[in-house]
Amino acid sequence: MTPGGRRGGGRPTLEEVAARAGVGRGTVSRVINGSPRVSERTRTLVQQAVADLGYVPNRAARALAANRADTVALVVPETETRLFAEPYFSGILRGVSAGLADHDMQLLLTLIRTPKERRRFADYLAAHRVDGVLLVSVHGDDPLPDLLERMAIPTVLNGRRTAGETVPYVDSDNTGGAQSALEHLIGRGRRQVATIAGPPDMYVAHCRLDGYHQAVRAAGHPEDAGLVAHGDFTEEGGRRAMRELLARRPALDAVFCASDVMAAGARQELREAGRRIPDDVALVGFDDSAIARHMDPALTSVRQPIEEMGRAMARLLMEQINGAAGAGTPGGRASPPPPGAHLVLPTELVRRASS
Repeated sequence: MTPGGRRGGGRPTLEEVAARAGVGRGTVSRVINGSPRVSERTRTLVQQAVADLGYVPNRAARALAANRADTVALVVPETETRLFAEPYFSGILRGVSAGLADHDMQLLLTLIRTPKERRRFADYLAAHRVDGVLLVSVHGDDPLPDLLERMAIPTVLNGRRTAGETVPYVDSDNTGGAQSALEHLIGRGRRQVATIAGPPDMYVAHCRLDGYHQAVRAAGHPEDAGLVAHGDFTEEGGRRAMRELLARRPALDAVFCASDVMAAGARQELREAGRRIPDDVALVGFDDSAIARHMDPALTSVRQPIEEMGRAMARLLMEQINGAAGAGTPGGRASPPPPGAHLVLPTELVRRASS
Protein backbone atom coordinates (compact mmCIF):
# COMPACT_ATOMS: atom_id res chain seq x y z
CA MET A 1 0.00 0.00 0.00
CA THR A 2 1.09 3.61 -0.57
CA PRO A 3 1.78 5.91 2.41
CA GLY A 4 -1.65 7.50 1.99
CA GLY A 5 -3.39 4.19 2.50
CA ARG A 6 -4.11 3.58 -1.20
CA ARG A 7 -3.50 0.34 -3.05
CA GLY A 8 -1.06 0.62 -5.96
CA GLY A 9 0.73 3.72 -7.15
CA GLY A 10 -0.07 6.61 -9.39
CA ARG A 11 -1.74 9.91 -8.79
CA PRO A 12 -4.76 9.81 -6.44
CA THR A 13 -8.07 10.52 -8.18
CA LEU A 14 -11.13 12.59 -7.32
CA GLU A 15 -13.10 9.33 -6.95
CA GLU A 16 -10.62 8.02 -4.36
CA VAL A 17 -10.94 11.23 -2.36
CA ALA A 18 -14.74 10.92 -2.50
CA ALA A 19 -14.64 7.28 -1.35
CA ARG A 20 -12.30 8.07 1.53
CA ALA A 21 -14.46 11.00 2.68
CA GLY A 22 -17.70 9.04 2.21
CA VAL A 23 -19.24 11.62 -0.12
CA GLY A 24 -20.02 11.95 -3.81
CA ARG A 25 -17.58 13.06 -6.51
CA GLY A 26 -19.55 16.29 -7.06
CA THR A 27 -19.24 17.20 -3.39
CA VAL A 28 -15.47 16.82 -3.53
CA SER A 29 -15.38 19.03 -6.62
CA ARG A 30 -17.43 21.73 -4.86
CA VAL A 31 -15.09 21.71 -1.86
CA ILE A 32 -11.97 21.95 -4.05
CA ASN A 33 -13.47 24.82 -6.03
CA GLY A 34 -14.44 26.75 -2.87
CA SER A 35 -18.20 26.48 -3.25
CA PRO A 36 -20.18 27.72 -0.22
CA ARG A 37 -22.86 25.04 -0.86
CA VAL A 38 -21.14 22.50 1.40
CA SER A 39 -21.54 21.99 5.14
CA GLU A 40 -18.55 22.67 7.37
CA ARG A 41 -18.46 19.04 8.52
CA THR A 42 -18.39 17.75 4.93
CA ARG A 43 -15.75 20.30 3.97
CA THR A 44 -13.55 19.10 6.84
CA LEU A 45 -13.97 15.42 5.81
CA VAL A 46 -13.03 16.17 2.22
CA GLN A 47 -10.05 18.33 3.18
CA GLN A 48 -8.80 15.56 5.47
CA ALA A 49 -9.14 13.00 2.68
CA VAL A 50 -7.26 15.28 0.30
CA ALA A 51 -4.45 15.65 2.84
CA ASP A 52 -4.33 11.90 3.62
CA LEU A 53 -4.12 10.89 -0.04
CA GLY A 54 -1.94 13.77 -1.19
CA TYR A 55 -4.45 14.67 -3.87
CA VAL A 56 -3.47 17.54 -6.20
CA PRO A 57 -6.32 18.98 -8.33
CA ASN A 58 -5.82 18.73 -12.08
CA ARG A 59 -5.82 22.41 -12.95
CA ALA A 60 -6.03 21.87 -16.69
CA ALA A 61 -9.03 19.56 -16.41
CA ARG A 62 -10.84 21.96 -14.08
CA ALA A 63 -10.20 24.87 -16.41
CA LEU A 64 -11.40 22.88 -19.43
CA ALA A 65 -14.60 21.86 -17.65
CA ALA A 66 -15.30 25.46 -16.68
CA ASN A 67 -14.35 26.75 -20.16
CA ARG A 68 -11.63 28.82 -18.46
CA ALA A 69 -7.90 29.17 -18.92
CA ASP A 70 -7.28 30.25 -15.30
CA THR A 71 -4.77 32.74 -16.70
CA VAL A 72 -4.61 36.54 -16.80
CA ALA A 73 -2.24 38.40 -19.14
CA LEU A 74 -0.45 41.54 -17.95
CA VAL A 75 0.48 43.27 -21.20
CA VAL A 76 3.16 45.98 -21.38
CA PRO A 77 3.61 47.51 -24.87
CA GLU A 78 7.16 48.66 -24.05
CA THR A 79 10.74 47.43 -24.43
CA GLU A 80 12.51 45.31 -21.82
CA THR A 81 14.79 48.28 -21.12
CA ARG A 82 11.94 50.48 -20.00
CA LEU A 83 10.13 47.65 -18.20
CA PHE A 84 13.11 46.93 -15.93
CA ALA A 85 14.41 50.49 -15.62
CA GLU A 86 11.20 52.13 -14.43
CA PRO A 87 10.00 51.29 -10.88
CA TYR A 88 6.41 52.08 -11.89
CA PHE A 89 6.05 48.76 -13.71
CA SER A 90 7.37 46.66 -10.84
CA GLY A 91 4.93 48.45 -8.50
CA ILE A 92 1.99 47.64 -10.77
CA LEU A 93 3.19 44.03 -11.05
CA ARG A 94 3.38 43.67 -7.26
CA GLY A 95 -0.11 45.10 -6.87
CA VAL A 96 -1.60 42.88 -9.58
CA SER A 97 0.07 39.78 -8.11
CA ALA A 98 -1.31 40.60 -4.67
CA GLY A 99 -4.76 41.23 -6.14
CA LEU A 100 -4.82 37.87 -7.90
CA ALA A 101 -3.34 35.88 -5.01
CA ASP A 102 -6.69 34.66 -3.71
CA HIS A 103 -8.14 33.81 -7.13
CA ASP A 104 -5.98 30.83 -8.15
CA MET A 105 -5.00 32.56 -11.40
CA GLN A 106 -1.75 32.30 -13.32
CA LEU A 107 -0.22 35.65 -14.35
CA LEU A 108 1.31 35.86 -17.81
CA LEU A 109 3.63 38.84 -18.37
CA THR A 110 3.65 39.81 -22.05
CA LEU A 111 5.74 42.48 -23.77
CA ILE A 112 4.43 43.76 -27.11
CA ARG A 113 6.99 45.79 -29.02
CA THR A 114 6.12 45.25 -32.69
CA PRO A 115 3.03 44.78 -34.90
CA LYS A 116 4.12 41.16 -35.41
CA GLU A 117 4.08 40.53 -31.65
CA ARG A 118 0.66 42.20 -31.44
CA ARG A 119 -0.71 39.88 -34.15
CA ARG A 120 0.76 36.85 -32.38
CA PHE A 121 -0.89 37.94 -29.12
CA ALA A 122 -4.22 38.43 -30.93
CA ASP A 123 -4.01 34.82 -32.17
CA TYR A 124 -3.26 33.72 -28.60
CA LEU A 125 -6.36 35.56 -27.40
CA ALA A 126 -8.53 34.08 -30.15
CA ALA A 127 -7.52 30.61 -28.96
CA HIS A 128 -9.00 31.44 -25.52
CA ARG A 129 -5.62 31.04 -23.80
CA VAL A 130 -6.36 33.79 -21.26
CA ASP A 131 -9.49 34.78 -19.30
CA GLY A 132 -8.68 38.49 -19.17
CA VAL A 133 -6.10 41.17 -19.93
CA LEU A 134 -4.53 43.93 -17.85
CA LEU A 135 -2.97 46.54 -20.15
CA VAL A 136 -0.30 48.89 -18.77
CA SER A 137 1.28 51.98 -20.39
CA VAL A 138 -1.49 52.87 -22.82
CA HIS A 139 -0.53 54.90 -25.90
CA GLY A 140 -3.21 56.79 -27.78
CA ASP A 141 -2.59 54.99 -31.09
CA ASP A 142 -2.44 51.48 -29.60
CA PRO A 143 -5.07 49.32 -31.36
CA LEU A 144 -4.99 46.63 -28.66
CA PRO A 145 -7.73 48.08 -26.37
CA ASP A 146 -10.17 48.27 -29.30
CA LEU A 147 -9.23 44.75 -30.37
CA LEU A 148 -9.88 43.43 -26.87
CA GLU A 149 -13.22 45.24 -26.78
CA ARG A 150 -14.26 43.74 -30.15
CA MET A 151 -13.25 40.27 -28.97
CA ALA A 152 -15.29 40.82 -25.77
CA ILE A 153 -12.35 39.78 -23.60
CA PRO A 154 -12.47 41.08 -20.00
CA THR A 155 -9.98 43.96 -19.91
CA VAL A 156 -8.78 46.65 -17.51
CA LEU A 157 -6.44 49.46 -18.55
CA ASN A 158 -3.86 51.13 -16.37
CA GLY A 159 -4.54 54.70 -17.42
CA ARG A 160 -6.69 55.97 -20.28
CA ARG A 161 -6.39 56.85 -23.95
CA THR A 162 -8.82 59.78 -23.75
CA ALA A 163 -11.17 61.48 -21.29
CA GLY A 164 -14.03 59.45 -22.77
CA GLU A 165 -12.39 56.02 -22.34
CA THR A 166 -15.00 53.23 -22.59
CA VAL A 167 -12.80 50.29 -21.54
CA PRO A 168 -12.65 49.76 -17.74
CA TYR A 169 -9.58 51.45 -16.27
CA VAL A 170 -7.72 52.39 -13.09
CA ASP A 171 -5.93 55.72 -13.17
CA SER A 172 -4.59 58.33 -10.76
CA ASP A 173 -5.42 62.04 -10.51
CA ASN A 174 -2.65 63.12 -12.86
CA THR A 175 -3.96 66.63 -13.42
CA GLY A 176 -4.46 67.32 -9.72
CA GLY A 177 -1.07 65.86 -8.87
CA ALA A 178 0.70 68.14 -11.34
CA GLN A 179 -1.23 71.14 -10.03
CA SER A 180 -0.09 70.40 -6.48
CA ALA A 181 3.54 70.21 -7.65
CA LEU A 182 3.31 73.60 -9.39
CA GLU A 183 1.48 75.23 -6.47
CA HIS A 184 4.29 74.03 -4.20
CA LEU A 185 7.03 75.43 -6.46
CA ILE A 186 5.27 78.75 -7.05
CA GLY A 187 4.50 79.00 -3.34
CA ARG A 188 8.23 78.67 -2.65
CA GLY A 189 8.85 81.80 -4.73
CA ARG A 190 9.95 80.17 -7.99
CA ARG A 191 9.19 82.43 -10.95
CA GLN A 192 10.32 80.58 -14.08
CA VAL A 193 8.96 77.09 -13.60
CA ALA A 194 9.61 74.72 -16.49
CA THR A 195 8.19 71.27 -17.10
CA ILE A 196 9.44 68.10 -18.74
CA ALA A 197 6.24 66.52 -19.99
CA GLY A 198 5.70 62.95 -21.14
CA PRO A 199 5.23 61.78 -24.74
CA PRO A 200 2.41 63.55 -26.60
CA ASP A 201 0.77 60.26 -27.64
CA MET A 202 -0.08 59.34 -24.02
CA TYR A 203 -3.13 60.78 -22.27
CA VAL A 204 -1.35 60.64 -18.92
CA ALA A 205 1.22 63.10 -20.30
CA HIS A 206 -1.53 65.43 -21.48
CA CYS A 207 -3.18 65.36 -18.03
CA ARG A 208 0.05 66.24 -16.20
CA LEU A 209 0.79 68.99 -18.69
CA ASP A 210 -2.77 70.34 -18.25
CA GLY A 211 -2.21 70.44 -14.50
CA TYR A 212 0.99 72.42 -15.06
CA HIS A 213 -0.77 74.97 -17.28
CA GLN A 214 -3.76 75.32 -14.95
CA ALA A 215 -1.54 76.06 -11.96
CA VAL A 216 0.56 78.58 -13.92
CA ARG A 217 -2.58 80.43 -15.03
CA ALA A 218 -4.11 80.33 -11.56
CA ALA A 219 -0.95 81.95 -10.14
CA GLY A 220 -1.13 84.76 -12.70
CA HIS A 221 2.18 83.78 -14.29
CA PRO A 222 2.58 84.25 -18.06
CA GLU A 223 2.43 80.99 -20.04
CA ASP A 224 5.70 80.49 -21.85
CA ALA A 225 5.97 77.70 -24.44
CA GLY A 226 9.75 77.92 -24.08
CA LEU A 227 9.43 76.46 -20.56
CA VAL A 228 7.84 73.23 -21.86
CA ALA A 229 9.83 70.30 -23.25
CA HIS A 230 8.78 66.70 -23.90
CA GLY A 231 10.55 63.54 -22.78
CA ASP A 232 9.65 59.87 -23.12
CA PHE A 233 9.54 58.78 -19.46
CA THR A 234 13.16 57.57 -19.65
CA GLU A 235 16.25 58.94 -17.90
CA GLU A 236 17.93 59.83 -21.18
CA GLY A 237 14.74 61.53 -22.32
CA GLY A 238 14.85 63.64 -19.15
CA ARG A 239 18.45 64.63 -19.88
CA ARG A 240 17.69 65.66 -23.45
CA ALA A 241 14.65 67.70 -22.42
CA MET A 242 16.63 69.43 -19.64
CA ARG A 243 19.38 70.40 -22.10
CA GLU A 244 16.72 71.83 -24.38
CA LEU A 245 15.14 73.86 -21.55
CA LEU A 246 18.48 75.25 -20.34
CA ALA A 247 19.37 76.32 -23.88
CA ARG A 248 16.04 78.10 -24.28
CA ARG A 249 15.53 79.52 -20.80
CA PRO A 250 18.86 79.59 -18.91
CA ALA A 251 17.28 81.65 -16.09
CA LEU A 252 14.72 78.98 -15.17
CA ASP A 253 14.60 78.33 -11.42
CA ALA A 254 12.37 75.24 -11.10
CA VAL A 255 11.45 72.13 -13.10
CA PHE A 256 8.47 69.82 -12.73
CA CYS A 257 9.15 66.45 -14.35
CA ALA A 258 6.27 64.15 -15.32
CA SER A 259 8.13 61.14 -13.86
CA ASP A 260 10.83 60.45 -11.29
CA VAL A 261 12.93 58.68 -13.93
CA MET A 262 12.97 61.81 -16.11
CA ALA A 263 13.74 63.89 -13.01
CA ALA A 264 16.82 61.71 -12.41
CA GLY A 265 18.02 62.53 -15.94
CA ALA A 266 17.23 66.22 -15.47
CA ARG A 267 19.23 66.28 -12.22
CA GLN A 268 22.32 64.92 -13.97
CA GLU A 269 22.06 67.56 -16.68
CA LEU A 270 21.55 70.37 -14.14
CA ARG A 271 24.63 69.28 -12.19
CA GLU A 272 26.76 69.12 -15.32
CA ALA A 273 25.58 72.65 -16.10
CA GLY A 274 26.74 73.80 -12.64
CA ARG A 275 23.21 74.35 -11.27
CA ARG A 276 22.70 73.54 -7.59
CA ILE A 277 19.52 71.75 -6.45
CA PRO A 278 17.48 73.30 -4.90
CA ASP A 279 19.46 76.55 -4.46
CA ASP A 280 19.54 77.46 -8.16
CA VAL A 281 16.86 75.16 -9.54
CA ALA A 282 14.15 73.36 -7.55
CA LEU A 283 13.20 69.92 -8.89
CA VAL A 284 9.97 67.91 -8.51
CA GLY A 285 9.07 64.51 -9.99
CA PHE A 286 6.00 62.33 -10.29
CA ASP A 287 5.45 58.75 -8.95
CA ASP A 288 7.25 58.91 -5.57
CA SER A 289 9.24 55.82 -6.52
CA ALA A 290 12.37 54.47 -4.84
CA ILE A 291 14.34 56.72 -7.20
CA ALA A 292 12.85 59.80 -5.49
CA ARG A 293 13.85 58.63 -2.02
CA HIS A 294 17.41 57.67 -3.00
CA MET A 295 18.34 60.73 -5.06
CA ASP A 296 20.73 63.31 -3.64
CA PRO A 297 19.11 65.56 -2.64
CA ALA A 298 16.00 63.46 -2.06
CA LEU A 299 13.37 64.29 -4.66
CA THR A 300 10.07 65.99 -3.93
CA SER A 301 7.55 63.94 -5.89
CA VAL A 302 3.85 63.45 -6.49
CA ARG A 303 2.89 60.12 -5.00
CA GLN A 304 0.43 57.97 -6.89
CA PRO A 305 -0.66 54.73 -5.17
CA ILE A 306 0.95 52.40 -7.71
CA GLU A 307 0.51 49.07 -5.91
CA GLU A 308 -3.04 50.00 -4.95
CA MET A 309 -3.72 50.70 -8.62
CA GLY A 310 -2.46 47.22 -9.50
CA ARG A 311 -4.66 45.61 -6.87
CA ALA A 312 -7.69 47.59 -8.07
CA MET A 313 -7.00 46.51 -11.66
CA ALA A 314 -6.94 42.85 -10.61
CA ARG A 315 -10.18 43.28 -8.63
CA LEU A 316 -12.03 44.93 -11.52
CA LEU A 317 -10.82 42.27 -13.93
CA MET A 318 -11.89 39.39 -11.68
CA GLU A 319 -15.32 41.01 -11.29
CA GLN A 320 -15.66 40.95 -15.08
CA ILE A 321 -14.37 37.39 -15.41
CA ASN A 322 -16.57 36.03 -12.64
CA GLY A 323 -19.54 38.02 -13.93
CA ALA A 324 -19.10 36.46 -17.36
CA ALA A 325 -18.81 32.98 -15.84
CA GLY A 326 -21.86 33.53 -13.64
CA ALA A 327 -23.88 34.71 -16.62
CA GLY A 328 -22.83 31.67 -18.59
CA THR A 329 -21.10 33.79 -21.20
CA PRO A 330 -19.43 31.42 -23.67
CA GLY A 331 -15.67 31.13 -23.37
CA GLY A 332 -15.54 33.44 -20.36
CA ARG A 333 -16.04 36.44 -22.63
CA ALA A 334 -16.62 39.79 -20.98
CA SER A 335 -19.90 40.72 -19.40
CA PRO A 336 -20.78 44.44 -19.31
CA PRO A 337 -18.32 46.39 -17.12
CA PRO A 338 -19.43 46.43 -13.48
CA PRO A 339 -20.45 49.67 -11.74
CA GLY A 340 -17.37 51.65 -10.71
CA ALA A 341 -15.27 50.16 -13.54
CA HIS A 342 -13.64 53.57 -14.09
CA LEU A 343 -11.49 54.40 -11.05
CA VAL A 344 -9.35 57.50 -10.48
CA LEU A 345 -7.27 57.29 -7.30
CA PRO A 346 -5.96 60.36 -5.45
CA THR A 347 -2.39 61.63 -5.53
CA GLU A 348 -0.33 63.37 -2.84
CA LEU A 349 2.71 65.65 -2.94
CA VAL A 350 5.61 64.30 -0.86
CA ARG A 351 7.99 67.17 -0.01
CA ARG A 352 11.71 66.49 0.20
CA ALA A 353 14.98 68.42 -0.05
CA SER A 354 15.03 68.96 -3.83
CA SER A 355 12.49 71.79 -3.68
